[in-house]
This record gives sequence, C-alpha cells and structure tokens, in this order.
Amino acid sequence: MKQEKNPSFSVLLTLPGWLEEILAKNNVRAKNISPLQSAEERMRWVIDLSRKNVENKSGGPFAAAIFEIRSGKLLAAAVNRVEAMNCSSAHAEIMAFTLAQQQRQSWDLGGDSGNPCELVCSSQPCLMCLGATLWSGISRLTYGASAADVTAILDFDEGPLPAVWQKELQARGISVAPELCRPEAISVLELYKKEQGTIYNSRR
Repeated sequence: MKQEKNPSFSVLLTLPGWLEEILAKNNVRAKNISPLQSAEERMRWVIDLSRKNVENKSGGPFAAAIFEIRSGKLLAAAVNRVEAMNCSSAHAEIMAFTLAQQQRQSWDLGGDSGNPCELVCSSQPCLMCLGATLWSGISRLTYGASAADVTAILDFDEGPLPAVWQKELQARGISVAPELCRPEAISVLELYKKEQGTIYNSRR
C-alpha cells in the first residue's frame, strides 16, 4: 500500500491594508523612510498605529516597531492581528520581530553589533511577547502603557509576568525604557473599550 506523503502547511500572517500603504509610501524595504531620531517621536508614531488599528477595526489596540537605535531608521512595523488572523500568537511584537528578522535575513537582531535594534511597543509586552523579546536579539525595549493599564482598562490577560522581568532583560543586555508617552497609549486602550473591541482571553 502506497503511503501518502505528509501534507505541507503554510500560514500567512498579513498586515492590514492601511498599514501596508503607510509602509509602501515610506518605502521601508528600501530603508528610505525618514528616520525618527527621538524616543518620543518613535513612540508617538507607534501609538498612532495602535490607534489606527482600533479605528479601522483591524485588530487589537496594540502596535510595535523595530528601529535601528543609532540611525532611527525603521526596520519593521506591525499591529495586533489576533482576531483578524484567527491566531492567538499574532501580537504586534511577534509580528514586528518576524518582519524585522526577514528584513535583515537573520533570526538574531543583535547579529550586527554595530547596528543594534530597539523594540518600541504601545503597551508593555505580555508574557508571550516578553519571551520573544528575550530571544530576539534587540538591545532596548521601550513601551508606553503598562501591563497593569491593559489589565485595568480592558481586562486582557497579560500572563504571569515575573516581578523581576526588567532585571531578566537587563541581565541579557536589553535595556528597558518604561511608560514613555503613557497617557497617549492609555487613550488608545480607552478608545478600544469605548468601541467595545473584543477581549480575546481564551480561558479565564
């Protein structure tokens, strides 16, 4: 009896059309996007993406981007796509890491020691994204709203984050810049609540 070959599967995770248009307009793949030099500029740009994700109803109220620290150039940007893609791991940070690694053609965003990378995200990474941050190779994490904000405003389950998570990142050479532009980031969470966005906790 002839054995059937195991079928191969592929999964396609996509960015919403409006974000693709922004990235295409700025020619991210050719690295011609205007650099965002200050930490505040980068954070406000990311928070604006999270707001657009809510306004366009294309995912949760979260966005993330990978920047080259020294030049301020954008490598990749993403938004939360959990509900749109029916994929619990399609968080903005995971998407941004994946896109940036494909851009650099390396699984290690710290492989080019002369060109370190930063993750900028609109809210503090959940437990899953914290793990991905540890293995990504980035040198700095900057976030807006805290996990406590996300839980208090929207009742999302951020996972059992260890109390010493910042020290764990720092021990691996990743500096942390917490709660930058926090009020602006919180306003997006509040907008998502007002719009009655899906709270996609699996089991509570």
